[in-house]
Amino acid sequence: MNGYQLLAQAIVMQAVTDYRRAVRDLATFPGDGSAYRMKEDCERFFRSKWFLDLSGLDGEYIIRKLEREVRKK
Repeated sequence: MNGYQLLAQAIVMQAVTDYRRAVRDLATFPGDGSAYRMKEDCERFFRSKWFLDLSGLDGEYIIRKLEREVRKK
């Protein structure tokens, strides 16, 4: 992997980590405005052309998969 690929992977993985945390926090504290904004920001990123360019993945699929994953825990 070259440096650009590693950077792209790190950006995507940080968004995944942030999304998981936000969904978990919202499950515990539904009124948490910060967690809500983070979740919205991550969803916007996952649906963006930039995400597609970085990962080649379907952002909607990622969102659904992460929602199911966090709800199971």
